Amino acid sequence: MAIEPLGYNDFVTLMAQARLVATDSGGIQEETTALGIPCLTMRQGTERPVTVTIGTNVIVGLDVETIAREVDAILCGRGKIGRMVEGWDGHAAERIADAIERLLAGHPPPLTAGARA
Repeated sequence: MAIEPLGYNDFVTLMAQARLVATDSGGIQEETTALGIPCLTMRQGTERPVTVTIGTNVIVGLDVETIAREVDAILCGRGKIGRMVEGWDGHAAERIADAIERLLAGHPPPLTAGARA
């Protein structure tokens, strides 16, 4: 079924409710991994290999038999089950703020500590 383009929040909500997502988008490969939704990437490779090695992504290319086999496996409950990629837990901003606070407090001291010429 084809639908009109969606805004980001509506699109993520739709993906979160999907049984599977087929895409050629690297960003969608990441989103589906974060959501735990099976993803079929319809091209020969990916610039986001972690979505294949750890996540829910399977590279299927454009081979109809491969696509059909993977769709059947997913719909029968035998699809790839990924896991959350380290650091993709929604707390990156907190980790960054903590690192900046430690840096500003001198723990560890900045690499540029000392007099400047």
